[in-house]
Amino acid sequence: MQQAPWLSEEELPTWLALVGVLIKLPAALDEQLQRDAGMNHFEHWALMGLSMHEGHTMRMSELAVLTNGSLSRLSQVISRLEKRGYVRRETDPTDGRCTLAILTDAGLQKLHDTAPGHAEAVRRLVFDPLTKAQARQLREILHRIIRTIVPDLPEGEPDIRSLRSKIGC
Repeated sequence: MQQAPWLSEEELPTWLALVGVLIKLPAALDEQLQRDAGMNHFEHWALMGLSMHEGHTMRMSELAVLTNGSLSRLSQVISRLEKRGYVRRETDPTDGRCTLAILTDAGLQKLHDTAPGHAEAVRRLVFDPLTKAQARQLREILHRIIRTIVPDLPEGEPDIRSLRSKIGC
């Protein structure tokens, strides 16, 4: 039985750096959103998902895929957002077994109010340390990686709709 090779001396530091970013970046964004908007990154992403979808409405099951969360976790989050007036739920008129999450005007306003501070945090944490060329390279690298994870993405630079439909973002 052949044993799988370890990561090379060149691959290991790159992998560890990526893992560090995957762990620390969401925590830093969560901290900014909690401080400035009183919500966590998952709540913000649920509102963003609804805002990017036609009619600001999605089935809860689709929103769970988009946010990469379980339906039960999403249901708890949507309950919190409902209490704040940012989202409402309705039965899907085309399929009574499904529930729709609908972004309210107050939820859309909250996103608009939150956007400047969140964009500043993303820019400071992700883009400011990079040159423009490095940012383009990072985008290309990430597109290559996501195409490995989701091989049926169309060729070329993916647009936001194809990414949202395939990977839930």
